[in-house]
Amino acid sequence: MPVDILLRFLHVVGATVLLGTGAGIAFFMVVAQRTRDPAVIAHVAGTVVLADTVFTATAVIVQPITGYLLAKTIGWPLTEGWIVIALALYVVTGLFWLPVVWIQLKLRDIARAAAAAGTALPPAFTSLYRIWFACGFPAFFAVLAIIWLMLARPSIALF
Repeated sequence: MPVDILLRFLHVVGATVLLGTGAGIAFFMVVAQRTRDPAVIAHVAGTVVLADTVFTATAVIVQPITGYLLAKTIGWPLTEGWIVIALALYVVTGLFWLPVVWIQLKLRDIARAAAAAGTALPPAFTSLYRIWFACGFPAFFAVLAIIWLMLARPSIALF
């Protein structure tokens, strides 16, 4: 298999993992939160943290490596407009994803504590959840835009 095809494959799989895991995590957290059951939320949030660690974090590392190697192999300059914008959006995604990971850990811990104590979720849970929810939108749409840029490779003059 030619190197450029292998790199494209790995890069597309990485993008798919980022999009799919992100959407899946969001769906399951929203559904769990709607139950308001601390035990359910604690379990789902624990699974979400694991999925983010195993899948999302791996893809976050692989994407820039395969992207760089792919651009180098094909001969696309990293100053190409669509690549610069995709990289900027990747940074934006990371800026929203990193707090989300921390928030997911806190949501899990708060839900575990409430489940263990047999109490309702405290107001701090709801506040953190709202921030988590809000951070998901820009990150999700940035990933969609990156995928579109990768596929369309529009001619965008930046320099």
